[in-house]
Amino acid sequence: MIINMSDKYILVKRLPTVEEYKKLRKAVGWGRKEPKAVEIGLNNSLFSICVILNNEVIGCGRIIGDGAIYFYVQDVIVLPVYQRKGIGKRIMNAIIDYFKEHVYTNSFIGLMAAEGVSKFYEKYGFIERSPDMPGMFMHWEQ
Repeated sequence: MIINMSDKYILVKRLPTVEEYKKLRKAVGWGRKEPKAVEIGLNNSLFSICVILNNEVIGCGRIIGDGAIYFYVQDVIVLPVYQRKGIGKRIMNAIIDYFKEHVYTNSFIGLMAAEGVSKFYEKYGFIERSPDMPGMFMHWEQ
């Protein structure tokens, strides 16, 4: 489903394919994920948007979570050559539109911003956690 078409960029409400997702992650220097894990993870998204230019996915963004209490913005990725052209803004606008329709009062919406981009997310109402409310994470490696 095309949700926005302006200029030459087309925003489509769909998942990236495993290959498209892997290409985007690699382009921005994010770590490699197992293809089966990518497939399962993508298919469990609550919402996903892809930005397409000349039949190529050049950006994406997803929402994951339980669909009621907790929502997380995940994988907002734009190929480096297309960064700083308003594409990330279009992705986030689509994500915010989803929230307006699907999020309940007092639901939690979180994200983990890549280094140096927290100011981008502040424009959408996200704030950094205070030092007395630290978050934690773990990478599973066998």
